[in-house]
Amino acid sequence: MTDVTELSAEAAGDRDGGTAWRRIADALADAIARGEYRPGDTLPASVALAERHGVHRHTVRQAFRHLAEQGLVTVSRGRGTQVTAPRVPYPIGRRVSMRANFGKLGITASSRALSEMAIEGDADTCNALGVPAGTRLWRVEGLSLADGVPMGTGTHWLSVERFPDFDRVFREAGASITAAFKAYGITDYIRLSTRLAARLADEREAELLKIAPEAAVMVSTAVDALPDLTPIHLVSSVFAGERMEMVVEPFKD
Repeated sequence: MTDVTELSAEAAGDRDGGTAWRRIADALADAIARGEYRPGDTLPASVALAERHGVHRHTVRQAFRHLAEQGLVTVSRGRGTQVTAPRVPYPIGRRVSMRANFGKLGITASSRALSEMAIEGDADTCNALGVPAGTRLWRVEGLSLADGVPMGTGTHWLSVERFPDFDRVFREAGASITAAFKAYGITDYIRLSTRLAARLADEREAELLKIAPEAAVMVSTAVDALPDLTPIHLVSSVFAGERMEMVVEPFKD
């Protein structure tokens, strides 16, 4: 619990210069602007800053919250308070490939398989894939990273009959859907639709993406198809809102 006497002393000492947390926030913002802290750098811990400024650690945490609201820092579970890097633009067009998109920006993209299982598909998922309800579907999960930083996690749905042994192929392809498709002779596919929404991250998503609990995430639900428009893949992806921005491009043939 914050000491009332301490708060009173801080308030009295800052009548002319704003509250203590604001002074600390402004000092940190200035340091970030000068390049003393660069994108990805971790700021000193609240305990250390509290001792340096002669305030309670809750005062420093309020300064961190203010900086986070300004988009200057992010508070990540287990990683402390870090200077926010510019959001990575992610184009959504006729063809969507995270590795190709990041590669154009000079960013090394990678993926990691999380789980694979075959289950009976529900009516909505099967309908999106153009197969009867109850069809056996692969449900595979993967985590996408950019230069080693988690960017998004995706749940993929595909027909077991059309893609036998996809659990093995997915892992051998480094959790890349594009590379896995090539193992089945599919060298080109297109995006039929993409639906975007926003919500707060659940506990598992926050842990996987290394973001604060209930941080904002973007949810993308998309259907991919063969060039003849036959649906083959449904993916629901959750992206860290603080790290990515979606750029919707006109579809081009």
